[in-house]
Amino acid sequence: MNIGEAAEASGVSAKMIRYYEQIGLIEPAVRTESGYRTYSENDIHTLRFIRRSRDLGFSVEGIEELLALWRDRSRQSSVVKQLALDHIADLKRRIAELEGMVGTLQTLAKCCSGDHRPDCPILTDLETSAPARSQPASPRFGAPGEHPGAHAKQPGRQRASKPKVRR
Repeated sequence: MNIGEAAEASGVSAKMIRYYEQIGLIEPAVRTESGYRTYSENDIHTLRFIRRSRDLGFSVEGIEELLALWRDRSRQSSVVKQLALDHIADLKRRIAELEGMVGTLQTLAKCCSGDHRPDCPILTDLETSAPARSQPASPRFGAPGEHPGAHAKQPGRQRASKPKVRR
């Protein structure tokens, strides 16, 4: 089947199928003489596995580990279980972070009069507060809450400088 049919059958978009192939998460598709990708039922099964893993919040790195274990028939289920338990702990931590953000924003919204005046405690808090991250994100399951470029300099803004470490 072609990439569009594979996308429909697996629930993974054609764009993501090409991306997964590019980064090596899936094997390169067999190509026709005219260069079109073709996918087998086994490929679709793998794509569905990836889709379900993504639906459960695993990162690409986590899915790589899961795929390797899935393909290894001599694996120990204890290793798979530990990956799942680690992911559960990470999800719970992220949920707690999100709940904390909701609580903070609710408090700030209550403090804001929301009228015609320019005074705004929400903006004041954003301007003056910069809590430190309590722990680094797990590389296996992705970094919550930040995206690339989140710390890029913006015109008119200054970041606190970090101490330079010599190596």
